[in-house]
Amino acid sequence: MTPTTECTVLFRPESAELRFLPEGPYSLTHGQLSWVGIQHGTESTIGSVNILDLSSGTNQSFELPGRPGFAFPTTAPGVFVCGVERSLGLYDIHDRSWKELVTNIDSSVDNTIINDGVVFDRHLIFGCKELEFKTKKAGLYLRHRDGRLIQLRNDQICSNGKAVQKNADGSLTLVDIDSPSKTITVSSLDIDAGTVSEPRVVVDLTAGDVFPDGMLVTPDGNSLIVALYDPGDPTAGAARQYNLATGKLEATWSCPGSPRVTCPQLVRVGDSVKLVLTTAVEHMEADQQQRHPNAGCLFIGDTAFDEIGDQPVFPVA
Repeated sequence: MTPTTECTVLFRPESAELRFLPEGPYSLTHGQLSWVGIQHGTESTIGSVNILDLSSGTNQSFELPGRPGFAFPTTAPGVFVCGVERSLGLYDIHDRSWKELVTNIDSSVDNTIINDGVVFDRHLIFGCKELEFKTKKAGLYLRHRDGRLIQLRNDQICSNGKAVQKNADGSLTLVDIDSPSKTITVSSLDIDAGTVSEPRVVVDLTAGDVFPDGMLVTPDGNSLIVALYDPGDPTAGAARQYNLATGKLEATWSCPGSPRVTCPQLVRVGDSVKLVLTTAVEHMEADQQQRHPNAGCLFIGDTAFDEIGDQPVFPVA
C-alpha cells in the first residue's frame, strides 16, 4: 500500500495578495527558505520574492517589478536571479535594485511570460506560459553559462516543473512538465548543441483531474516528487512521488484544506529532512475559499530522506 503523509501548515501568509499564488520554495542558509508570490491577485501585474525563517515563522516580502516565474539564490548574498515577465535579471533584497540580464524573451509570440525554471551546473533552464492556457507557443530556454540565451522549444502552453540529471556516461536528461498535457516527460539535453530530443512520457496523469505543477528529483535521483494542482473541490491537495524509471506511485503527501498544490521542496529542519509544499488560492470563489481555509498556505511534512538533494545557487560575478 502506498504510504500517505499528512502535512501541516508551516506558514500562513497574512495578506490575500501573498496567498494568491505561492510557488518556488528553495532552501537558503541559516534555516531560511525563499519562495515567490507569482502574482498578487487575479488582476495584479506584480509579484514578490519572499524569505521565510523556518524557526521563527517570520516572513520578509520584496516586491518585484512584474510577475515572477522563479527566483533562485545566487553566489552574491541577498541577490536572486529571477524570471520576471519577459526578462531575466538580478534582484538585490538589500537595496531592492533590479538589474536586467536578458530582455524581450519569447518576443516572437505574444501573450506569454516566464514561468518555472531550474539551475544546474552554472546554467539555467526556464520556460514560459501562455496566459490564456490555450495555444502551444510558449518557449523553453537555456541560459548558457557563457551568457547566451538559446531557445530549446517553442510549443509549450504552461511550462512548469523541471530537473536536469547527469547520466553515468556524462549525458544529460531534462525532466520537464508542460502542465496542460498532464504528463511528465524526459528528453536528451545537449548543452553544446543547444538542443533537446523529442520528449518521452514517463508519468501519465491524463486519466485524472489534477495537473502536474512544480517538481523535484529525490536525492537518490530515482524518483520525482510532483505537486498536483487540483482545480476541483477535494478536501485535501496532494503531492506524489513517482519512480522515474517505471512511473510507479511510491508515496503521497496531503495538504488538508488546500487543493491547489503548486511546488515541492526538501528542506532541513534540525536533524530531519522535511518536504515543504506551496499551495494557492488562484481561481477560487469566495465560498470555495471558505471550504478550504488553508488555501494559499505553505505546508510541511515528514520524509524518510537523509539529504535535501541538489539545490544549487546561480553564479554571478
